[in-house]
Amino acid sequence: MNRHGLNNDTVPAALIGKGAENDYVYVNCFEEEVINPEETAKFVSDRHFGVGSDGLILIKPSQCADFEMAMYNADGSRGEMCGNGIRCVAKYVYDYGLTDQTEITVETLAGIKYLKLSLKNGKVSQVQVDMGAPCLVPAEIPAAVGTDQAVDVPLEVEGKVYHITAVSMGNPHCVLFLQEDVRDLDLEAIGPAFENHPCFPRRINTEFVNVIDDHTLRMRVWERGSGETLACGTGACAAAVAAVLNGKTLNETNVLLTGGQLKIAWEGKDAPVYMTGPAVTVFEGEIELPEYIQKK
Repeated sequence: MNRHGLNNDTVPAALIGKGAENDYVYVNCFEEEVINPEETAKFVSDRHFGVGSDGLILIKPSQCADFEMAMYNADGSRGEMCGNGIRCVAKYVYDYGLTDQTEITVETLAGIKYLKLSLKNGKVSQVQVDMGAPCLVPAEIPAAVGTDQAVDVPLEVEGKVYHITAVSMGNPHCVLFLQEDVRDLDLEAIGPAFENHPCFPRRINTEFVNVIDDHTLRMRVWERGSGETLACGTGACAAAVAAVLNGKTLNETNVLLTGGQLKIAWEGKDAPVYMTGPAVTVFEGEIELPEYIQKK
């Protein structure tokens, strides 16, 4: 998907980018218009009939920041924030000449995020994102747990009791620390039960975590609206925050995901969470959208 124009309004200009193997289709909405983003997200995300991605991200002008990121999950639902996706937004806008600054702001549904770009051979290779302070108030996550903070609280899921910690990083997360190797879990079987649990009125992203040592976590994630993905930036942040709250790690944590590694730092209380990780361009191309998607 090249970035230079549409053919009869049927081909969105876009790029495939990935951060820690979390992959999205990106569209430059300074030049193009996506009429029906919900259906476009579902179409392009299909790995058999579309492009294949974890969702769709639109890069748009903003009235309050340098850029706006509008993120859609693979099922077409709007997501508040995506940590891996926002790093790739930074790579796109710098590498494709929409900015020459190495510190930028990006508007999201979870607020304005502050990004620092690291360059290699004139292109963005790593991005640090100020993700803001985590929200730990159950009603605001939202998580109906009946406590002041959802830290290490019991939750029954399909007849089994798990101890969870709920955190919002602008989007809701449920973190479980498990003794069994998370690499052996059948997430297709258990993930939907957490995502659609009545305790979470807006559904939930769920992180299944092993503690390796006091500065390392291993994590798999079931994302709301997308299923299992190889990585989740906000999920890695939530897992690191939950690990600190439960006394399992120090304030700087390496989170090992199926698709790569992220460095998360959080000093606790009202401090912001800092996430650092890679951003990679996979390819550019064009795809023709079906007629039903082109209609408002």
